[in-house]
Amino acid sequence: MTTHTAPAPTAAAPTTTPAARGRRVRPGRLGVHAFLMAVSLAFLAPLLLAVYASLRPYDETSRDGYFSLPKHLSLDYYKQAFTDAGMTKYFVNTLIIAVPGVVIVLFLAAFVAFAVSRLRLRGGMLLLMLFTAGNLLPQQVIVTPLYVVFNRIPLPYWMSDSMTMFDSYWAVIAVQVGFQIGFCVFVLANFMRTLPQEILEAAIVDGAGVWTQYWRITLPLCRPALAALATLQFTWMYNDFLWALVFMSDGDKLPITSALNNLRGQFFTDYNLLAAGSVIVALPTLIVFLLLQRHFIAGLTLGSSKG
Repeated sequence: MTTHTAPAPTAAAPTTTPAARGRRVRPGRLGVHAFLMAVSLAFLAPLLLAVYASLRPYDETSRDGYFSLPKHLSLDYYKQAFTDAGMTKYFVNTLIIAVPGVVIVLFLAAFVAFAVSRLRLRGGMLLLMLFTAGNLLPQQVIVTPLYVVFNRIPLPYWMSDSMTMFDSYWAVIAVQVGFQIGFCVFVLANFMRTLPQEILEAAIVDGAGVWTQYWRITLPLCRPALAALATLQFTWMYNDFLWALVFMSDGDKLPITSALNNLRGQFFTDYNLLAAGSVIVALPTLIVFLLLQRHFIAGLTLGSSKG
């Protein structure tokens, strides 16, 4: 009588699920992340060095170098920079220029973008091309013509102490609006084209006029794009120094970027004090970005995926 033995059970071969394969880190992905980290550190290095230098005495850095280990750290330079440069006044001047400039640019750009992209006007594409081409014009080319024109445009005394557009906030605001509106029109027009046409068609059926289509339907849908543009425009107008330097002769009207000149001595410059002033000047733009970062990132990623 023969006995048959059952074969020994073999170990099941391990199976890899799609989820597990998706979690596996690829070498190419690691390389991309390493590259992005290196680029981020390269962009942050000047800011980090400025913060580091602003916390150290100038005598220490001049003796040991800026890349040496600190022996004493303090916030004295920040207090000195804020008081010596009179930054409160210059911050107010910058807000007088930047805030109305951003509002006017977005308001006018949204009007033009809506007319070009949603109303199907004749020559709308040509108009959009003209606004886009305006961004290609070097700003420095028209400094002299604008200087002459602004000196000849009269304004009432309550708008300008000089009785002309020169040496007034209006000159700087007008230039900022003129040069920035083309970029905003281009971005908003392309975004509005991605909005479903059926929404406006349904509104027209319900009796909505052009203003209702623009103000109550289209603009609320453009909120992420408007927030992203507002962040960029405020940063650009806030950091601008050229136009205020050219069109303003009164030092009390200059924006915050000019306040750093007050920290430069005629024969000696404390670069640690200048670094502290630069960090103070950069803080408002950082705060604006942190407050609007959710909308800013949403505006940048619009159109990256469908569905």
